[in-house]
Amino acid sequence: MSELNRKLLEHVDAMRALLTAPQPPATPAAPPPAAGRLSENFTLAEMTHSNTAVARGLNNTPPAQVLDQLYLTADRMERVRSILGNKPIRVTSGYRSPEVNRAVGGSANSAHVTGHAVDFTCPEFGTVAEVARALANAGTALGPFDQIIEEFGSWVHIGFGPGDRRQLLTARKVNGKTVYKPGIA
Repeated sequence: MSELNRKLLEHVDAMRALLTAPQPPATPAAPPPAAGRLSENFTLAEMTHSNTAVARGLNNTPPAQVLDQLYLTADRMERVRSILGNKPIRVTSGYRSPEVNRAVGGSANSAHVTGHAVDFTCPEFGTVAEVARALANAGTALGPFDQIIEEFGSWVHIGFGPGDRRQLLTARKVNGKTVYKPGIA
């Protein structure tokens, strides 16, 4: 097995562990704004939580410029939540420090490191494919975005920059490698 394949498998295993490990509770319906909130329905704790960071003792505290971006990303996630009928969203990966990103096998130029990306599910809305399709079909309600990726049938990745490519992709493992196909499956 090549080093790249091993790293990709470790990344998928780490993301599966995130999905099966205890997570912070899904965002409740319309709580009052309070300390630690980035927006009405998203907290700093859930946007920076990392089981990998906890398990490995890694610091996942965002620097000031990334914290500023997380406020903007949380605001954009409010739009996502609205498109999904205001159903609770479970963030599985938001901000990742460079060390955490390396530990989970993330891309060197991952939008998670800059606070622009969120991996999530919304089980009360539907499957991850249904969620991704709803966002892809939302038109101007979603606003600009860089990527929506339905990943491995397990979570949706949405990137709000720094680009505005409006990429719609589906990621699957083929012979141990991640293959991205255009469109949402």
